[in-house]
Amino acid sequence: MKSIGRFHVLTDTVLQSKFTHEKLARLAIQGEADTIQFRQKEGSTLYLIETAEKVSNLCKEKNVPFIVNDRVDVALAVKVDGVHLGQKDFPIPLARKLLGPDVMIGGSALTIEEAKKCFDEGCDYIGFGPVFPTGSKLDTGPASGLSLLEMVAGEVSIPIIAIGGIQEGNIDQVMKAGAYGIAVISAVCCMPDPAEAARKLRRSLDDSLERLL
Repeated sequence: MKSIGRFHVLTDTVLQSKFTHEKLARLAIQGEADTIQFRQKEGSTLYLIETAEKVSNLCKEKNVPFIVNDRVDVALAVKVDGVHLGQKDFPIPLARKLLGPDVMIGGSALTIEEAKKCFDEGCDYIGFGPVFPTGSKLDTGPASGLSLLEMVAGEVSIPIIAIGGIQEGNIDQVMKAGAYGIAVISAVCCMPDPAEAARKLRRSLDDSLERLL
C-alpha cells in the first residue's frame, strides 16, 4: 500500500550550504515531516547515488517514505519509495515500466491540463504549483493561485500536494482549497533551525486538517 504523506520536505543544498541533504532530512523528520524528497539537480551520478543512499538509509530507519526527484537512474540504484517527475523529466509511463507498480510516482503540474496528464499517465499524486510566488524553484512558471488549485483538486481524484511559497500563514487556505498536503523547500531548509521550522509547519497543517475533518 503506497503511503502518500501530507508534509513533504524537499532537501536542498543550493539555496543553503549549512546543512547536507542527510542532515536536512534528519532535522525535517525531527520536525515531523512524513515524506522526504531528495532534490539535487547538479553533480555526478555517483555523487547523487551515494548521497541518496545516505538519505534513504535514514528514512528507512525512521520509517519515512523517501522520494527521489527527477533521477530515475538514481531511484533504480537506491532503495526508494518513490520518484517525482516534472513535465519535461523522464516520461512517467516509462518510469512506471522500469520501477514497477509498487514505487510511488508523483508528477509536477501547473495547469489543469498538466494535472490531468499526470493522472492519465498513472501518477499516484500530483505536486501542484507554485501556488504562491517562490524563489526556491527558478524553473517554474508564475504562481497559479488558490483558485486554480481548487479547480485542479476538483478535477482529479488523486492526492494534490501543494508547493510554492507555502508558509505557516497560508497553509489553512491551501488545505481549504482542496490540497491533500504540502511540500516545502526553503521554508524548512533555509531556516536557522530546520527542525523547529518543520515542527511549526506541521502544527499548522494538523490544525488545518482538524478543522476540515
